[in-house]
Amino acid sequence: MRIALLGGTGDIGEGLALRWAYDTDHEILIGSRDPDKARAKAEEYETELDSMGRERTVKGFTNEMAADRARIVVLAVPAYYVRDTIESVADVLDEDTILVTPAVGMDRDEEGMHYKPPGVGSVTALVRKTAPDDVPVVGAFHNLAADRLANLDVDLDLDTLVVGDDGDAKGLVADIGEEIEGLRVLDAGGIANAPEVESVTPLVINIAMNNEKMHDVGVRFL
Repeated sequence: MRIALLGGTGDIGEGLALRWAYDTDHEILIGSRDPDKARAKAEEYETELDSMGRERTVKGFTNEMAADRARIVVLAVPAYYVRDTIESVADVLDEDTILVTPAVGMDRDEEGMHYKPPGVGSVTALVRKTAPDDVPVVGAFHNLAADRLANLDVDLDLDTLVVGDDGDAKGLVADIGEEIEGLRVLDAGGIANAPEVESVTPLVINIAMNNEKMHDVGVRFL
């Protein structure tokens, strides 16, 4: 299966790209507004994988070209770029594409990070509102520490939550999530529940900021 990471040159894009490329046989496509940047990052990821004993091909494209080629399209961009990114690729999305968003709206002040959802209630709901009507939308991978994901020397033992109104799409995203070794994916219901899921991310970041040796803290539900 082809998985495209739009904005895949950033932190969460890097982590997911490396883990999927290391742990699975899925074809990984890196998207960016700048195709040269995408290709350069793809080469960096290949080099990192090779150093870990994985000879894999990672390809770089513009966001639109990456989205056009993929079954799963991950919006690995900050929340404030989500709408523009979707609009830039909307013409190549269809009912056979699953659009995945890990983005969370947050503000930071002297006390720490605070959840700040868009007016529709969550970034996942914003993606649902912006994407073409026939494109399934799933919220996933919100609460994962990007640095921990990208460090292939570190074993994962983490949970992540998925939300979505299309059961088949949500199930497929859960399946590819659990192909990442050490990651367990739990169903948190429909998109209406996205605010509760997304708000876990600033909580996790605040814990990491305020406790020594917990820079890469994650969540595990027992």
